Amino acid sequence: MAEHHSGRVAVVTGAGNGLGAAFAEALGESHRVVVNNRVHPDRPHSALAVVERIRAAGGTAIAEGSAVDCDGAAKAIVASALDAFGRLDTLVLNAGISGPAIKVGEGDTALAEVMAINFFANVALVEAALPALRQSPAGRIVFVSSTGGLHGVRGRAAYAASKGAVNGWALSLADELRRTAILVNVITPYAATNMTARPDRVPDDRLSPANAATALAALCSPEWTRTGDIWVAGASHVRPARALEGPVAPVGVLREQADALAGFEHGTGFAGGEAAFADFYARVMSEEEPKA
Repeated sequence: MAEHHSGRVAVVTGAGNGLGAAFAEALGESHRVVVNNRVHPDRPHSALAVVERIRAAGGTAIAEGSAVDCDGAAKAIVASALDAFGRLDTLVLNAGISGPAIKVGEGDTALAEVMAINFFANVALVEAALPALRQSPAGRIVFVSSTGGLHGVRGRAAYAASKGAVNGWALSLADELRRTAILVNVITPYAATNMTARPDRVPDDRLSPANAATALAALCSPEWTRTGDIWVAGASHVRPARALEGPVAPVGVLREQADALAGFEHGTGFAGGEAAFADFYARVMSEEEPKA
């Protein structure tokens, strides 16, 4: 059990299971944690089990049951931290949905619903939390996003759009807060969760949510000094990510040299989130192969 950093307090949204639960439990080693997850009337509140695990490990936590996209939820979630612990130092914006797997033009992609939960709810939470975070000597905001927001995801246009909005908004916020004690970063985890499960695929234990949570905890530490980054995390590995631009050339050569110019000689681009993951996973696997 790590020592608490001067009683630091964290809110983790969507933390009833999967990645959110792993994030909350990882932060339970250094923070008092508000474990948010919406209450479903037909089953037990999943956040309570996470709270019990944090307490069993020697930490301090409470459950909060607001649905992040409901009116007043942002203020209620922040108020729960302030009422219980008197401060807020870390905000982890994890709650999200994937939306239906439908290609554009073939049906309702549920864009409005996905954006409401994945993007607009996060904006409201940040706005509600900023006054308290400004009082912290080391405020931290971490947006949980996806490489789909950088590269797109075939069949998940609404999800990719929402995460692209998250990325752009988070990086803008980081720049606006650069002269304050609040650091803003984005984590794009690769993990086997209910959202990514497929009946024809056996989950890889290396992709457990806990193996992405260690990176999240580092970004939330008061010792962390970087802001405005996107970090891919999974299988106990990390790598930085960002949008890339290639070389500058006269517009007259565009038709003949477009393929070469778009090749990103000094960077890496991916044709979709699946390809970005495949490359990441292949590199992790190659590191683990026995050396001759």
